[in-house]
Amino acid sequence: MKVGIPLGSLDGALSDVPERAAAAETAGFDSVSFSEVKSDPMLHLTVAAGATHRVDLLTNIVVAFARSPMMLAVQARTLQEYSGGRLVLGLGSQIKPHIERRFSMPWSAPAPRMAEFVSAMRAIWHAWSTGDPLDFRGEFYTHTLMTPMFSPAGDVPDPAVLLAAVGEQMTETAGRVADGILLHPFSTERYIRDVTRPALERGRAKSAGLGPVEIVGSTFVVTGETEKEVAASAAAVRGQVAFYGSTPAYRGVLELHGLGDLGAELTRLSKMDADGRWQQMADLIDDETLDLFAVTGTPREAAASLRQRAGGCVTRYEINNIGIRSPRMQAEVAAALQELQ
Repeated sequence: MKVGIPLGSLDGALSDVPERAAAAETAGFDSVSFSEVKSDPMLHLTVAAGATHRVDLLTNIVVAFARSPMMLAVQARTLQEYSGGRLVLGLGSQIKPHIERRFSMPWSAPAPRMAEFVSAMRAIWHAWSTGDPLDFRGEFYTHTLMTPMFSPAGDVPDPAVLLAAVGEQMTETAGRVADGILLHPFSTERYIRDVTRPALERGRAKSAGLGPVEIVGSTFVVTGETEKEVAASAAAVRGQVAFYGSTPAYRGVLELHGLGDLGAELTRLSKMDADGRWQQMADLIDDETLDLFAVTGTPREAAASLRQRAGGCVTRYEINNIGIRSPRMQAEVAAALQELQ
């Protein structure tokens, strides 16, 4: 199992990236990643590429539907060339309110749209590498114009494309059209076993010529050096679990564990215009629910639990930094996980 760590702080400080990326490579980790929360992963990973020579560069995730296939194809190819072929392009759909109200982009049928988005990008890359005419015509995207002036020169291998998925339809899509899947941290060991893996296998059975599936895990970790730090870590993870649990699209995870009513209440609270509602939601995540989504312990104990939860199916683990704010602690968990290989 490959092991990677996130770049920079949760606030998205670009100035952190060169030092963090170089340190990750020196420490022997396999990848560095950046998530599209407060900044653009493609920008951060381009900076990371300039500070490293070996580690994979993983977008975990970049929001596909905030962009067009052409725009992301251009960005991905540029970073793939600059890094010497180290980009792992992890895509996520986000949810309807963010796509429509934050990004002001169209939303419809996320799984079919994502399948077409990936196919369109690959058609664009194919046109650049072969010189064949670009003629992609789909339900959601159409790309039929590519002149020599806008065609990048050189032969660059396509980056691996991974899809973030929770529901069965998007998970099947990942198996059918992508090189792998980014397991959402709002996934439990049972959900991965009973829902995710069967859906992924169904999708793979319908794929055409794709290789082995990359499965990337990012389970929450609660850890710290003092009781105060552990409590703060647990509070951060409870808040994130509550936030994800309020999303109707993720309700199936809670329902599998008989927690559908909790999901409904989290959704109700999230829509209230009231001070303190996010803390009120976090308070609903009791210890038993927290344990479904997170491992707790020292870095070594947490690593052992992560290894056990992987169940032999996870091919890469990216440290989840929600409960581990300290870069040093993130590296300790990652190093302990590597030692267990």
